Amino acid sequence: MYALKCADGYKYPGAETYVLEILPVASGLAATSSDQSLSLFDPVRLSQGPLKKVRTDHGNLTAAKVYDPAGSIVCTTGENGTVSVWDLRESPVKNALSIKGGDDVGFLSLACSNGTNSLAAGTELANHQASILIWDLRSPTAPKTQYNEVHSDDITELTYHPSTPSLLLSGSTDGLINISNTLITDEDEVVIQAFNHGSVHHAGFLNETEVFAASHDEKFALYDMADHVEKGNATVDMGDIRQVLGCQYLANVIPKINGTGAVIGAGAQDQEMFSLIHLSKSGPGWGLDRETVVGLPGAHGQELVRSFCLFDEQQMVFTGGEDGCIKAWRPGN
Repeated sequence: MYALKCADGYKYPGAETYVLEILPVASGLAATSSDQSLSLFDPVRLSQGPLKKVRTDHGNLTAAKVYDPAGSIVCTTGENGTVSVWDLRESPVKNALSIKGGDDVGFLSLACSNGTNSLAAGTELANHQASILIWDLRSPTAPKTQYNEVHSDDITELTYHPSTPSLLLSGSTDGLINISNTLITDEDEVVIQAFNHGSVHHAGFLNETEVFAASHDEKFALYDMADHVEKGNATVDMGDIRQVLGCQYLANVIPKINGTGAVIGAGAQDQEMFSLIHLSKSGPGWGLDRETVVGLPGAHGQELVRSFCLFDEQQMVFTGGEDGCIKAWRPGN
């Protein structure tokens, strides 16, 4: 294991504040936290505190996604069924757009497609219905599309396809990961591929056709929607990832931009350790690269790491945890 050391950090005031998401943008490091705030940090001067901070108006924050990394535009949502689009370049931070979902049903997930001006939000289950709402941000007064039958329980994950933004991946506690063609409005036809994985915690595209999935009970698998692959079955099924990696939880998976692999972030509170494990594709198969594991000793103590991100050019890793801290990690001297 190659160990990084904690080079800098910031702790939010208040004993019960969790860091929920940390998101790299051009102007710095954006972070959401359980005090319902959105903050912007200088990634090389975390200890100086937020450069900018704004309180959101969602009730409890549930999701945040970057809409435009170059423009430092971030979207947030929460339990009262509103979505805000924030311009982090502005001082003070400007709420560039506020969208109301309707019916006061809470949103749990977001997906953004800057190239098509699209924003998708997934609801919790309410009145026997869970919905995906999609807006065109050029005319956001009402959703351009709404699907009410794609899932039958809380929609916990949404993400657009990396190169075909009409394709939307959705994951739910109903166990399904669906790939929908959002150019189709007929709900009987919109889902073009479905994988039954178990209650979905995280899921996303690894490349043009392959998908990763992690369940709430830590089951991990890969699926392929390519035409030549048998439909529905996992191409790689690792079972309980905790047993495979010797960890206690999987925080998330960050796909590499070139589609050749991903980084799995996994933690073990009892060891006060967080590890980054490369999921690599060599030829037709996938495997865990155990020779290049990167460890963050001490991590966030015995608290969970909620989010992590990589700044490859600076050779830095950032983590945010339930101890209320954001930390910067780099190779030791």
